[in-house]
Amino acid sequence: MNPTSDPNLKCWLKLPKDTPFSIQNLPYGVFVPPDDGNPRVGVAIGDYVLDLAELERRGLVSATPGAAKYNPNETQDSFLNVLNRAGSNTVFDKPSLNAFMRSGPVAWHQTRVSVSKLLSGEDPRLQMNEELQEAALRNRADVAMRVPVEIGDYTDFYSSKQHAMNVGTMLRGPENALMPNYTHLPIAYHGRAGSIVPSGTAVRRPNGQTKKDEDAAPAFGPSKNLDFELEVGFFVGTPNLQGQPIQIKRAAEHVFGFVLVNDWSARDIQKWEYQPLGPFNAKNFATTVSPWVVSLEAIAPFRCAGPAQDPEPLPYLRSPGPWAFNIELEVLLQTQDMPEPVRISQTNYRHMYWNMCQQLAHHTSGGCNLRTGDLIASGTVSGDAPGSYGSLLELAWKGTKPIKLPNGQERKFLEDGDTVIMRGYCQGDGFRVGFGDCSGTVLPAPI
Repeated sequence: MNPTSDPNLKCWLKLPKDTPFSIQNLPYGVFVPPDDGNPRVGVAIGDYVLDLAELERRGLVSATPGAAKYNPNETQDSFLNVLNRAGSNTVFDKPSLNAFMRSGPVAWHQTRVSVSKLLSGEDPRLQMNEELQEAALRNRADVAMRVPVEIGDYTDFYSSKQHAMNVGTMLRGPENALMPNYTHLPIAYHGRAGSIVPSGTAVRRPNGQTKKDEDAAPAFGPSKNLDFELEVGFFVGTPNLQGQPIQIKRAAEHVFGFVLVNDWSARDIQKWEYQPLGPFNAKNFATTVSPWVVSLEAIAPFRCAGPAQDPEPLPYLRSPGPWAFNIELEVLLQTQDMPEPVRISQTNYRHMYWNMCQQLAHHTSGGCNLRTGDLIASGTVSGDAPGSYGSLLELAWKGTKPIKLPNGQERKFLEDGDTVIMRGYCQGDGFRVGFGDCSGTVLPAPI
């Protein structure tokens, strides 16, 4: 077992019960402290953010493997020593994770080990230094979070067979629900990276062209069928060269970590525009991501088998092992008239028909080059029961079965003022590895 994922590992900080940010998690994010406008990289631990830029400055962590190893014979206040050892090439005093991600898997692992030792007390330099704690530990409630990665490209897959079945049934009937290619290759579209926003950012309802079946011509105006899509995404850490596909047996080596994704969708705009080339304005107005990136190392203990694939994929898509993950997911909705959000969907990431290794292998099979920071999203995660669907389109079945809320309201699609909150976590033996909230509130369309 990786020692950083040991369920018996304890943090010397007092952590809330069932915190998603256990010492077994240690997710990375980019935060801005209230007293300093400079964004930098941190690690979430309980109710705190551990400032990696501060630890890097003092030589306690480094993205150069081995550079920050603890020497018990070194005096804690040997500041000149640690500055000389740390050097001037920082990776954590940056407004994104990209520099750290470019350092590669060995450095990712060594950094995780160093942080784990500092927070467990095996390396006592943080635990025994109150001044350092004051400088490096921030209350999460006091900091502002940014999109953690400078995203170059964004690809959104369509990898839940149940979601595809549901949508296909609505459009074409159950006998023609799946398109003929669905069980042979992972389907995807290229999204827009520039409109990706961090959790907590309000999302404005889009304007666009829509056409009712009974109308002779389309009209332009605010979308009336605004929806969410519950997804899990991952960031590419190690790139591949153009013309050199990623082999499926090596695909996991290219994955840095995971986030929750809300692929906001204007269904009425989508219905009119998607033929023949697929999504465009129905999806490019906003995509929300959770701010904390959970490393592949942190969720590796929760690998599990995904759905059986029939027919067997072509050789380049044959997964080398079980690469689904047991991630519990939920969607909560809060209207302007509700004091608290209510859960409207509960599902699990393990339901995805196509896994991340197959997605990467297919994405690059024609020679496409992926770059550090590229975001790959799963597509809507839907289970096989009505309460496990990952979109309002499915939950309210195209508006024919409105969701009934505790305050007597109903929802077919999202209304202005509605807040959507997505959460996810892996449950360990006495600890959780979670993502935190992926949330957004709907604002009226621009005039």
